[in-house]
Amino acid sequence: MVFEMSRNAISARKASIHTFSERYAASRDRWRAKASFFHREDQTYLRFLIPPASRVLEIGCGTGDTLAGLEPSYGVGVDFSQGMIAKARERHPGLMFRLGDAEDLETIEGIEGPFDFILILDTIGSFDDCQETISRLHRLCSRETRLVIGYFSHFWWPILRMAEVVGLRMPYPEQNVLSPADVRSFARLADFDPVKSEQRVVLPVALFGVGRLVNRFISILPGIRALALRHFLVCRSTHAQGPELKSVTVVIPARNERGNIEPAVQRIGDFCSDIEILFVEGHSQDGTFAEMERVKSVYPDRDIKIMSQPGKGKADAVFSAFDVARGDVLMILDADLTMPPEQLPKFWEAIQSGRGEFINGSRLVYRMDHGAMRFLNLIANRLFSVLFSWILNQRYTDTLCGTKVLRRTDYLRLKAGKSYFGDFDPFGDFDLIFGASKLNLKSIDLPIRYAARNYGETQISRFTHGWMLLKMVAFAFLKIKAR
Repeated sequence: MVFEMSRNAISARKASIHTFSERYAASRDRWRAKASFFHREDQTYLRFLIPPASRVLEIGCGTGDTLAGLEPSYGVGVDFSQGMIAKARERHPGLMFRLGDAEDLETIEGIEGPFDFILILDTIGSFDDCQETISRLHRLCSRETRLVIGYFSHFWWPILRMAEVVGLRMPYPEQNVLSPADVRSFARLADFDPVKSEQRVVLPVALFGVGRLVNRFISILPGIRALALRHFLVCRSTHAQGPELKSVTVVIPARNERGNIEPAVQRIGDFCSDIEILFVEGHSQDGTFAEMERVKSVYPDRDIKIMSQPGKGKADAVFSAFDVARGDVLMILDADLTMPPEQLPKFWEAIQSGRGEFINGSRLVYRMDHGAMRFLNLIANRLFSVLFSWILNQRYTDTLCGTKVLRRTDYLRLKAGKSYFGDFDPFGDFDLIFGASKLNLKSIDLPIRYAARNYGETQISRFTHGWMLLKMVAFAFLKIKAR
């Protein structure tokens, strides 16, 4: 066997862990049943992070129950315990299980990738060299691959050891006791970029249904989450660069914006060699569509396209345009031009360089023009940015800036998974933000200088749309945070 052949080369600590694993392989099912509530809690969140029908590799798979519970289209489990692997193959014949040490380069080289997700659940505590082991996973990654690391909070180790003494938990061999900062540091040193993190599970026991309620709604609250037993970190490989980005579509939804159509074309610079400008007219009353046609004829050297949105609302306009856009990158530019078109090269550079996968404009970092945003709107936007940053586990300083940028391939993946959220957002901003979060895309806030309008009037109703935003917070809490 792979492990037996290399056993003489491993550390005494690792050999001890292997002996321990073999000893408890036969009783693993009994211990897992004893802690069934905790494992269900784990599975609930993992199924949110890792959707069914994904290609999944689990490092340290044990008897394969966690991997099987994820319902992968292609599932591979690796473990260095012959007893664990034998049970896994018997219990889950539809999955592939390999006997080998994940810290052995030969084991990793023998696995065929890439995978959508690579899961390291608790096994990081057994590694001799966490950085080196993680760094070897790049060869199994594409740009879309996400590494998910799950581990116990270092604050809980005395309690977990006591649970072992009294027989409430299966005994564990010597482990690396790592803080969240340690795990993030190992990931970065291995050239994996942390995307987001989460802390969950305050009660690892059911308590007649109370445990599920507390873990779902209480354990995730600010302050209390620091006491959580379970930590998760989602990362992406910085070595895996997707196809080169060569073109961009700038989508400009416009309703009653006749005076801003030509300035938009004039102010969009040649930041990319292949730029498509796609105007989406939204049933205007001021001749906006006729102006689009005129501007298109005046600038034959620009690739300008025009369409009328089939329905109502900005979301309908944006997604109708995205569906026909040809660019590798999709950008939204509001026709009011309060986000200066001259700033678009920064968005292009942020996504073309790979530093981010979902680039979100932020109006609330720099000082904005006088009169650009009403005071109550400013206060509400700042409040909502704090709430959504907590819910999404990524920093958002401004959720309603109209300019958002992503790859067309990621939009298509987002669209394919849209049924998870349904049709809930008339703006389109949250369709994109929540969808990007569900895909575990690396989000970056890009500050812009927010300008006052030169033409037309705002189409935002502070109270009507404010109420809609409150509903968005509740919706996101239930669909994303409270799992």
